[in-house]
Amino acid sequence: MLASMLATGRVLLADGATGTSLFERGLTSGDSPELWNDIHPDRITQLHREFVEAGADIILTNSFGANRRRLMLHQLEARTRELNRLAVRNARAATLGAGRPVIIAGSVGPTGDLLAPLGPLTEDEAVTVFVEQIEGLKQGGADVVWIETMSAIEEIRAAARAAAICAMPYAVTASFDTAGRTMMGILPGRLIEFATALDPPPLGVGANCGVGATDLVASVLALSTAAPDAVVIAKANCGIPRVTGEGTIYSGTPDLMAEYTRLAIDAGARIVGGCCGTSPAHLAAMRAARDGHVKRARPDLDLLIARLGPLVSPPAKDDGSGPRRNARRRG
Repeated sequence: MLASMLATGRVLLADGATGTSLFERGLTSGDSPELWNDIHPDRITQLHREFVEAGADIILTNSFGANRRRLMLHQLEARTRELNRLAVRNARAATLGAGRPVIIAGSVGPTGDLLAPLGPLTEDEAVTVFVEQIEGLKQGGADVVWIETMSAIEEIRAAARAAAICAMPYAVTASFDTAGRTMMGILPGRLIEFATALDPPPLGVGANCGVGATDLVASVLALSTAAPDAVVIAKANCGIPRVTGEGTIYSGTPDLMAEYTRLAIDAGARIVGGCCGTSPAHLAAMRAARDGHVKRARPDLDLLIARLGPLVSPPAKDDGSGPRRNARRRG
């Protein structure tokens, strides 16, 4: 379904934040968001429905941490397949009556462990962990597996292998949150070179989460430069987080997220969405921006900074991690 929608040439709109949105709906620190698929399915479905009504073409399930290793923290590992099935069911319920196709993407986040030799988990063990989760998503009827917020090549490969074992199409995004690299040092160009060589390759490769919209669109520029024909995904946080006495507040406004959408498209993204802090109201502004936008020339870093604000975590000088700020810009 995702492949056929991409074949139309239209830029697709993915949804916004799940975790931060659930905190606004009663989730407390230390709770398992994935357990809410069972105990509060109405709240999960309502959140998905609001994103559908805002215009999302792709809904990510509430299953980011629904793998055995992360569920062990809540003594829920025996319910891995069940919670993933329920996550898909709740998302699917939100699309009923939409009157248009909406893709259900089964969210698959990291295991939470470092892989060997740095940590306790071998790559083959990680494959087994991901297969269990993806089997649950497939049983629930997910259209595609959405491997997200990754930082290590070995873990991406393990999740991709698991998707292939389960005969599921998949997409991959990493978080370039450390001076233009992932926490484990992957550059955008290296990610897309690696991912597009996988067998089978992902339907899309991109960036999510991270440290701000400017940094993420800079990563999109690097991804699309390295592989101009690839389907590039952009799913940025809603501005910059600020911790207050009332919780974490993200600085992004609907207007900023609309401009981010336009610039991400100009930079080469074929799928654009929001990550942490992105509400249905933000997504509605992004949908309007997507619908009214005619693709312009590729932006440079000066333009990104002028429109979206400064880089939060600039690359080290001349490390090759992304576009350079020009000394002078024409026009």
